Order: sequence, then structure tokens, then C-alpha cells
Amino acid sequence: MQTNFTPEQLTDPQISRSNEVLRACVHCGFCTATCPTYQVLGDELDSPRGRIYLMKDMLESGRPADEKTVKHIDRCLSCLACMTTCPSGVHYMHLVDHAREHIEKTYRRPPVERALRWTLARILPYPRRFRVALVFARLGRPFRRLVPDARLRAMLDMAPARIPPVSRNDDPQVFAAQGTRRMRVALMTGCAQRALDTDINDATIRVLTRLGAEVVVAEGQGCCGALTHHMGMTADSHAHAERNIRAWTREMRGEGLDAIVINTSGCGTTVKDYGHMFRTTDLADEAAAVGAIARDVSEVLKELAPDAAAPEALRVAYHAACSLQHGQQIKGTPKALLQGAGFEVVEPKDSHLCCGSAGTYNLMQPEISKQLKSRKVSTLEAKAPDVIATGNIGCMMQIGGGTEVPVVHTVELIDWATGGPKPRRLREEAA
Repeated sequence: MQTNFTPEQLTDPQISRSNEVLRACVHCGFCTATCPTYQVLGDELDSPRGRIYLMKDMLESGRPADEKTVKHIDRCLSCLACMTTCPSGVHYMHLVDHAREHIEKTYRRPPVERALRWTLARILPYPRRFRVALVFARLGRPFRRLVPDARLRAMLDMAPARIPPVSRNDDPQVFAAQGTRRMRVALMTGCAQRALDTDINDATIRVLTRLGAEVVVAEGQGCCGALTHHMGMTADSHAHAERNIRAWTREMRGEGLDAIVINTSGCGTTVKDYGHMFRTTDLADEAAAVGAIARDVSEVLKELAPDAAAPEALRVAYHAACSLQHGQQIKGTPKALLQGAGFEVVEPKDSHLCCGSAGTYNLMQPEISKQLKSRKVSTLEAKAPDVIATGNIGCMMQIGGGTEVPVVHTVELIDWATGGPKPRRLREEAA
């Protein structure tokens, strides 16, 4: 694609990177075939190719974002299926992140929308605040029909039937490896996940230590910054990320780390991109070093090669989270782990398509999200599974809200198959 940025514009690292991305695009349209919003809406401007044209025009002109551009960029899930499909290697993620930052700086949203986005940014990345919000959401749910805004109704619906007690495993500490120590890793405990489902981190710690990993929960780490990053709130997202970089760098310079283990794939995609995010800052080297050793929990489990045996014969429908299969290009590893443990693994039709969760997308674009959830649940249930497994808390909540089939994290099944307890949702199903 031909671009017309001025030499002065290209001195801006963000513009320079977006120029590289734009020039890689050859207008082929392959991306439209795998774009979830294009599948649902059928509008060219709601496809990656259409959005690329909108972003190019906005960034080249240097003008403030307009309502039309904002509408279609906001509808993008950032599922990154287009990056998997693209034969030209267009790095859509860096382009759309830049566009969202430009929108946040130059476009004044309606008051209600500004308030909603501000509220999400001030609550979701903070587990204690999020827990309080979930309690109020549960109290308000009986009155949801009286709430006029679909986005507010979606926020009420987000509250799970059970808010788990705080897990002290999420506090800064070190968990010793069982037997000979094979590696030393830091576990990213996350933010929203700590409020919504504490079983995931607990299972991760158990299985890693059982397989010989010393697990560190580093002092000062927290939200990865993805939630605010994808809303264009760069200062907020970088502040969260910087705390993580400093916390993990202290561990790397101390007793050392072989990996930073992440069991929420949306967070993993962002942490692995820290080097790019901080490339022009004083933290460039530290950020790149952190990103270089960031690993999804499935990658680390593959290296540790668990001797696993499924306690029960279960048919597992594996949902590939977009941030894992497209963002990190990890596709076969989780399935191989489950199959190696003796589970029967099946995949749904159109497994490349998003479930509609996508960070805050299901809260800010509830109607589109609902359609994508319905499609995903239908294809998963068509496989008649005993359980659905995935590697991202957002997908778990989204899919779990539309099916009676138990939804668990992949690591919970591997933990169970290597001597840990049966996942809570399976115990509840059997009761």
C-alpha cells in the first residue's frame, strides 16, 4: 500500500511503525474471510482491510478522529485472526493500537461512554475494586430490565453466580519446587482473574511445583496493562506494565528467572509485546528482556513434560483463545497436553473465530459480542463435550455464560491429571 506520510511525521516512532505496517498491506482481502465482525455485520469497514483504510486516512492527515472512524475501530475485537490469515505479514495489532491511542487523544466521546470507559479503567485492573463491583453487580442484577443502556446491562450480567474467596496464593511469596528444582519461574497472577476465578492460579502453582518448578509471585506485579492499552489509554497501560517490568527485573537480577509464566493468554500477548511498547523509553532493555522470557503456561508445561493420566475418560472441547492462537501463534501445544494426559480432545467448527469476549469488548459492544458468543457456544455444544477447556479467563466467562457445559482452564485439567484435585466446576456438575 502506498503511503504519504511527511518526513516530519515519520520522525514519530509511532507513525514510522504504522507506516511500515501499512506499506506491507497489498489490499488482497484475505483477512475478510476470517474477521468475526465482518462475518456478523457484512460491512467492508468492519473488516481489517476497511479499517486499515480508515486508519491510514486518519493518521496520514493527522486530523482528529471522526465519529465514523471511531465507530468501526471500536467494533474491532483485536482478535488478530487477520494477522494469522495475512499472506503479507501485516502487523495489524501495532497499527490498531496506534489508532486507538490517536482516537483517545483527539476524539471526545459522548458523556455516558466516557464515564463507562473511565469506570472500567479504574475498576477492572484492580482485584479489590473489581470484587466490590461484582458484589454490587449481583445486587443490581434483579433490576437489569430497568437499565436502559445495553452496556450497563452487560456489566450487571458479568457478575458470576459465585464470587470466590481471596486466594492467599496470589500474595507475593515463593513456592518451593517438589523434588529437584528444574527451573525458577515468576507467575503473573493478573487482575480480573484474581477476582473472577482463583482456581486457575492455584492449579498453576500446584502443577508447576509438582513438576519441579520454583514459582515466584513477585512483589509489585499486577495488571499487565492490556485492558487500558486496548482502550488507547497509553499512560495508564504503560504505568501498569512498568510496575511489572520493574518487579520481574528485580527477580531476574536476583536469583534469576527461566520464564515468566502467564495463564491468561490476553495478558501473555501484551507482555510478550513489552519490548515494542517501551522501545523508545529508558526501560527498553528491561522490557525487551521481560518479553523475551514471557511464556504461556502451556509452553512451560510442554517443556516440563508432565507424566499425566486422566482420572476419568472425558470428551474435552478445546476452545482456542484468539490471543493464544493468533496473538501468540500457540495452536497445537494445549491440545497436545490434553491428549497426552489421556483426554479425548475435539475442536469446534470455525475454531479460528472469536467468542466475543475480547477484554472489555463484551461490555462495550454487547450486541455484537452476544452474536459471536451464540455462534461459538453452538459450535462447541455440537461436539457433545463433557467439558470445555480454554486458556483465557475472558473466554471462560463469555462461553460459560451461554452453556450448561462446565468450562475450565486447560491448566486445571493438567493439574488434575498429574495428581491435583478435580476442577471445581466438574465437581459441581457431578454433585
